[in-house]
Amino acid sequence: MSQPGQGTTCQVELPVGVVSESAPSPLDTDDAPLPIPSSVILLVDDEPSMVSALARLLRRDGHTVEIAADGRLALAMLQERAYDLILSDLRMPELDGPGLYRALEVHYPHLCQRFILLTGDTLSLEVLAFVAESGVPRLTKPFTAAAVRSTIQQALRAR
Repeated sequence: MSQPGQGTTCQVELPVGVVSESAPSPLDTDDAPLPIPSSVILLVDDEPSMVSALARLLRRDGHTVEIAADGRLALAMLQERAYDLILSDLRMPELDGPGLYRALEVHYPHLCQRFILLTGDTLSLEVLAFVAESGVPRLTKPFTAAAVRSTIQQALRAR
């Protein structure tokens, strides 16, 4: 109990644990993948570490992955090849995720059902409005391999 002018003493007890020095990232799991048909996926993101980890996971699951650093490059790639699914970051230079989605609505409306938004921004009213308006599924960063697989499976089955 505290006395005026004498201060307060608090004692906090925390459990002791061992932290692995080479802890795997959430996407580097060896969990058995869900049964998802092999697909051709366009990954649109300008963050090299995210692209590397996500592409590695998707390829390990048997998907073909092509990469674009922004929405403009993705649109150019869509003119050259058909994709089963598009995973796009929200914020990118040149053309961002919502801009890419709006271009799909005009030029490739069939791909709107095969679009997944990747974002770390969950509080922005702009993002919440876009997701509510479009109905686009989203993966919130950081995400796990299981979340990626589940979201992809749902999107591929919805087409």
